[in-house]
Amino acid sequence: MLAAWRDWRDTRRVRKMGFTQAQWQAAVAGWPVLNRYSDQERQALMALSFRFLARKSVVPGGDFQITDAMCLKVATMACVPILKLGLDWYNGWYTVILYESAFVPNRPHRTPDGVVHPRGPVLSGEAWQQGPVILSWEAVCHSGGASNVVIHEMSHKLDMRYQGANGAPPLHQGMRPQKWHDIFSKAFGELQEDYRHHRPMPVDAYALTGPGEFFAVCSEAFFEAPDQLYQDWPDLYNLLARFYRQGEKSL
Repeated sequence: MLAAWRDWRDTRRVRKMGFTQAQWQAAVAGWPVLNRYSDQERQALMALSFRFLARKSVVPGGDFQITDAMCLKVATMACVPILKLGLDWYNGWYTVILYESAFVPNRPHRTPDGVVHPRGPVLSGEAWQQGPVILSWEAVCHSGGASNVVIHEMSHKLDMRYQGANGAPPLHQGMRPQKWHDIFSKAFGELQEDYRHHRPMPVDAYALTGPGEFFAVCSEAFFEAPDQLYQDWPDLYNLLARFYRQGEKSL
């Protein structure tokens, strides 16, 4: 009954917002990721994006002026990871804060050397446990290659659904946690070796920050550069495909 009420409420809010297919298509035009989806899947993604905006507020950071097109683009990128999972995977938080460019968190920050600074480092994105997702619009516009700040932060939100952002999101029935751990640990170790020996790396070195960042960076690559990720780490790729329920390839 609650699900039916929520569906009714979402539909009512979407109708009130009045977004059109033409608006959506204009907002996401030029994002290559969408070319991998069928017409039916793109229609489903559009509908999911509208519902995302019915449940989440996109608000400006500072005096940045936000447009409907910006909201639609961010919502679409946010919904790609949950296209086959459903919007309920983003339950428990309600706000996206969009800054014009990189931002500096106004809170103390401890660096690896143990020094506490009054403010944090410059960021292009951040996801809070049971709190907002914060994004730089400039970074959103520079998505591509194997990088996507929206997908990165949204994957943190998925990861946070189970014991925090530790690289171990809640797995579907039939997926074994030990296999997840083994495959991700092996790839993480390989990336450490590549970094240590100054070799080309399958994903950005920021993934070495910790298991949570490794999962988020690999998720970016899974959607933005899937063929390259599959070539470098086929087992990890197919594990992500099973988790996101899309893009699975035969080994």
